[in-house]
Amino acid sequence: MTETSKTSDSQAPVTTLFCDVGGVLLTNGWDRNARSLAAETFQLDAEDMNERHHLTFDTYEEGELSLDEYLDRLVFFKPRSFTRETFRKFMFDQSKPYPEMIELVRRMKAEHGLKIVVVSNEGRELTEHRIRTFALDCFVDVFVSSSFVHFRKPDKKIFRLALDIGQAKPDKVVYIDDRSLFVEVASSIGIRGIVHKDLASTRQQLEAMTYSTSPCPI
Repeated sequence: MTETSKTSDSQAPVTTLFCDVGGVLLTNGWDRNARSLAAETFQLDAEDMNERHHLTFDTYEEGELSLDEYLDRLVFFKPRSFTRETFRKFMFDQSKPYPEMIELVRRMKAEHGLKIVVVSNEGRELTEHRIRTFALDCFVDVFVSSSFVHFRKPDKKIFRLALDIGQAKPDKVVYIDDRSLFVEVASSIGIRGIVHKDLASTRQQLEAMTYSTSPCPI
């Protein structure tokens, strides 16, 4: 990217905010810590469980497996002393909100007329649970989840699709994610990014940018 294009991008009014869910608005839905806790809680072989997870989770996140099919491969490939419903509930219960980050995004939308587009890697059932439980659809305009669109970050296609669906130009979008690689990939197609580390630094970076108060100028 040339110095001229950098200057142009930095001055472009922001009309759309792309945002990850896990690690930004909510805790991660089903990460290493959650799986470790599940292994301890249900007395599972943690090493075997993690190996099975890594061999099949991408397929689940891309929407090619249902949650039950994923759990068949991860846990229920042999009889267990607990039910599938009990394990599913445990999985869903690991999701917790980050209220101050949710409030920050809601406030930016309300004050600056921003369109909010979630771009996330998550399985369908987990995505739907998190949307309903934490009322994300009350302020998010579009959900571009890997399980809905059948490809996942860091594939550039998911960001290009989000631009198309959100009807946004790359230089008018800011993307927040806690994974620096995903921010870098989005930046490679012209989307400005913020690597989320904590509320204060993300808020400072957002508020330092020039936002458009009229996302659909006449």
